[in-house]
Amino acid sequence: MEVIMAFSTGSRINTNISAYNALNALNNANRQLGIHQLRLASGKRINTAADDPSGYVISKKMEGRSRAMSMALDNVGDAQSVYGVAEGGYQTIADILVQVKEKQARFNNGAMGTDEKDAIASEIDQLATEMDSIVAQTKFNGTQLLDGAYTANFQVGESAAETLTVAFAQVVTSVGLLGTAGGAITAANVGGLTVDTALQTVDAEIGKIGGADNRLSTKAANLTTAITNTDAAKSRIMDADVAKEQIQSVTLQFLQQTATAQLAQANASPKVFLSLFQ
Repeated sequence: MEVIMAFSTGSRINTNISAYNALNALNNANRQLGIHQLRLASGKRINTAADDPSGYVISKKMEGRSRAMSMALDNVGDAQSVYGVAEGGYQTIADILVQVKEKQARFNNGAMGTDEKDAIASEIDQLATEMDSIVAQTKFNGTQLLDGAYTANFQVGESAAETLTVAFAQVVTSVGLLGTAGGAITAANVGGLTVDTALQTVDAEIGKIGGADNRLSTKAANLTTAITNTDAAKSRIMDADVAKEQIQSVTLQFLQQTATAQLAQANASPKVFLSLFQ
């Protein structure tokens, strides 16, 4: 800040203009030094709205965007976790269905007697019951995912309108997949179990999860880039250039010392006129 100084010849001692000028310069140096020291201490160029009103408003808007996108990035991670838990359940059910198909083929062996077929049917029934147990145990935050009713929306962008719906509407219980509930499978109905259709259904759901997870990975990468760019733009407005602030601080410290010296000299200069009374 430029300071306009009054001029005095120095012969009027009732008001020491030179001392006032030196004091004003010292106060200005102290004030400016305080600003630069605060910037160095806080790391911010703008510490109050008065430092740069428009810059403060713009930086706060950017901060809001960045924090909203950061939360959206967390939401994307949660959605991926939901998909991951569901995929694990589906894959386990698919493995069970492969075993059921294998045992169904073994059941259709003409060399098998009644006892052997009953034993195989019992194994299949146990596997079907386990499928239902897996459906009941596949949960995220206490909510079942594979009972055919799960639907949830996740905000995956800065705006509340940018949402992604995660849903698992396909019923994957034993009765829904095989046509017969676990606990009711016997040698009489093993041949009618719809294992091939069940495998196609579960594999299709796993494929959908894979596609959705790829989409979320892309979304996460885009959000990460947007957050970085927004933070960089905010930093250019809000953060202090430490090297520049240090240079300004050293300059002002020097001016502070010279202004103090000149104030002392200006206070002493009226003494010169005492010689006129000798």
